Amino acid sequence: MRIIFYNFLIFLIFLLIAEGVFGYWFSKENFGSYMRKERNKNWKTEVDFNNKKYSFFYKRNFYGFRGEEFEPKDVKIIFEGGSTGNQRFTPEHLTIVGLLNKKFSLENIDLKIFNASTDGKSLRGYINDFLYWFPNIKNFKPKYVIFYLGINERFAEEIKEETYDLHFQEKKIDRIKDYIKNNSFIYEKFIFIKNKYSPKNTNAYLLDNKNLYDQFTYIDYETANKLHKNILDENYDFIKKSRIKLSVLKKIIVKNDIVPIFITQVLFDGLKDQKLFLFNEEIKKFVIENDYYIVNLDEVINMEKYDYYDEMHTTPKGSEKIANTIYPFLKDILIDKKEIYNN
Repeated sequence: MRIIFYNFLIFLIFLLIAEGVFGYWFSKENFGSYMRKERNKNWKTEVDFNNKKYSFFYKRNFYGFRGEEFEPKDVKIIFEGGSTGNQRFTPEHLTIVGLLNKKFSLENIDLKIFNASTDGKSLRGYINDFLYWFPNIKNFKPKYVIFYLGINERFAEEIKEETYDLHFQEKKIDRIKDYIKNNSFIYEKFIFIKNKYSPKNTNAYLLDNKNLYDQFTYIDYETANKLHKNILDENYDFIKKSRIKLSVLKKIIVKNDIVPIFITQVLFDGLKDQKLFLFNEEIKKFVIENDYYIVNLDEVINMEKYDYYDEMHTTPKGSEKIANTIYPFLKDILIDKKEIYNN
């Protein structure tokens, strides 16, 4: 029994030394208990869009970004979005970000966008990312941030911040667990092996909403401008709160010395939703007041049947249409500012 006890004790001491040397407990940039749910994912996924099947791995890397591992010092452009930017059930190369990067590559343009989108996130969450996520990534200093937003703002005030916009667990015990998982060298290696040899399987064959396009009418920008001429009383408070959040975002932009690029959004039926239309208009005013860049997607795109699999999430067909529409604008902006990118 003594031999077993001493062997166990030696093994335990060895583990503690390994954790102290290779773990992240004493690192200034450790993730604490934030973003644990969004890091080190490799989920095998099968999905059906418009009767076409796709099989792929949904990956989020060590730093919590969608896709493969990278060196933080190489990241100059990031894409901030919610589930419409993350596109959890779409193969990465067919997402909006993936398609934009493919276009840069085909034109031999040395630019790459890194996807920081997470499901459900709104403007409130983008602000939190700069407070609790990005500062914990060593040598991470992006020059440009693309803000793809609008859709989730409609419900942001009705949903608790902890649900989507703040990646801390509500219960203290869960935060402690996440802190351990985020900083443990042993747990990191366990997840690496598990992801490689036994990835989680997720299936999503029920994405196609058969009734989504019944009596379908697309409300373009010109039509919406007339439709929403009279603002509903409850939406005046929505406008006020949106302006407050945008003012907070401005402070983040200034403090981090980034060049923001805003992209407005549309739903499957365009701009029928008044809150979405109004938020897009507030972004445009905000951009003009501060001399920022913007791609007015809501004004230049017309989505069609089967571009979406539900009210807000695009199919690969719809994602390609959005990427094709915004690419020329982004290309002009980024090439115009290439000297900043290369510094």
